[in-house]
Amino acid sequence: MRMPLDANTVLLVDDETLARKWFCRTYGNEFQIEAVASVDEALAVLHRRAGHIAVVVTDYRMPHRSGLDLLRELQRQYRHLVPVLSTAYADKEMAIAAVNEGRVFRILEKPLEEEATRQTLRDALDWHRLRARERALNEGRVMAVRETLGFLAHELNTPLGTVRGYMSALRDRYQPLAADDGRAVFTEHRSGEIIAAIDSAERRALYCQSLVASFVQSARDAHPGTPDRPLHASALLRALQAEYPFDGDELQWLALQPQQDFALPGRRDLLYLVLCTLTKNALLALRGRPAPRLAIAYGRGLPGQPGRPWIRFADNGPGVAPEILPRLTHEPVTTRAGHGGHGMGLVFCRRVMQALGGDIDIQSEPGQGCTVTLAFPNIEDT
Repeated sequence: MRMPLDANTVLLVDDETLARKWFCRTYGNEFQIEAVASVDEALAVLHRRAGHIAVVVTDYRMPHRSGLDLLRELQRQYRHLVPVLSTAYADKEMAIAAVNEGRVFRILEKPLEEEATRQTLRDALDWHRLRARERALNEGRVMAVRETLGFLAHELNTPLGTVRGYMSALRDRYQPLAADDGRAVFTEHRSGEIIAAIDSAERRALYCQSLVASFVQSARDAHPGTPDRPLHASALLRALQAEYPFDGDELQWLALQPQQDFALPGRRDLLYLVLCTLTKNALLALRGRPAPRLAIAYGRGLPGQPGRPWIRFADNGPGVAPEILPRLTHEPVTTRAGHGGHGMGLVFCRRVMQALGGDIDIQSEPGQGCTVTLAFPNIEDT
C-alpha cells in the first residue's frame, strides 16, 4: 500500500473506556486521535481510512483478539503504519520479543507516563513521515527507470525495424544464378539503391549500438567508487553528429554553432537520448521543406540569467500550432501518429531536464520554424 505523506492520525486500540477517554483528552491537544475498543473495530477503521492514519497504539491484553493479532494484521496488510504496543509490566517479556522481531516501533508500559508517551507519539509520526518520503522517492525513481526503459525501447525499435525492412527487401531482390561462380545478384529499381540501403541499415545499427553503449557506460559509472567522468556539451553534440542515423542528405541540414563550452550535469545516456529526440523531431518536421536547416548552438547566458548554460535547437520547419504548443512537454501529444509517433518524446525530455535541475522551453509560430532551448544548472560554479 502507498504511504501517504500527509497522514497524521494516531489510532488507539484499547478495550478500557476510561483509558481511551484519558488518552484522547491528554494528547488530543497535539495529535489527531481516533480511539476504538477492539481489534475488529481497528481493522474496520483501517479499511475505510488507512490513508489518514500514521501510527497505531494498541493494548496487548484485550478480549477476543489481542494486540498481537492486530500487529500480525498490520504486518500483512498495513506495513506502512507505525505500530506502538502498550502493555502491563507482566507482559513485558512478550513485548520485548515483539520489538526484537521488528513488529513494533516502541513499547509503552502501563500506566502510561504522559511525557514519555507524548515523545513516543512524536517520534512515531516523524518515523512515518521519513519512511513515506523515502518510499515516495524510491517510487519516483522506479517510475523514472520504467519510463526511461520504455522510451529507450521505442527509440531502438524504430531504427531496428528499418534495418529489418532493408534486410527483407534485399532478400526479395536476390536473384539466384544457375552457375555457382561466387557472385550474388540483386535487382534494383534504380541504380545504387542496394548500396544506399546497406549504408542506411549500417547507420541505424551503429546508432542503436551508441545508445546501448551509452547506457552500459552509465551503469558502470554508477558503481560505487567509480570516479565521475566529465561530460561537456561540445563532446556530446559531436557524438550526436557522428552517430545519429541521418537519412539521405539530412546531415547537410545540420549546423553546429558553438559559442561557449560547459560541463553537463547528470548521466550521458539520458542527455544523449534527449538530444537524439530533439534532432529526430526537427528532421521529421523539415522533410519536404525547401532549404531545410537545423542549427544546434550551445553557450552561456540567458535573458536575466547571465552565465546559465544552454543548448538550443532551431529549425526552419512548419512550426507548431498554437493550441498544441503549451501541451507538448506536459501531455503525450503527437502529430505523427501515422509514422510511429507516440507523443512521449518531449514529455520525457522535460522530466529528464527537471531531474537535472534544468528546464526546457519551446518557442514556435506556424510557418516560422521551432526553437527548443535546454537550460542547465551551472555545475561549474557549485
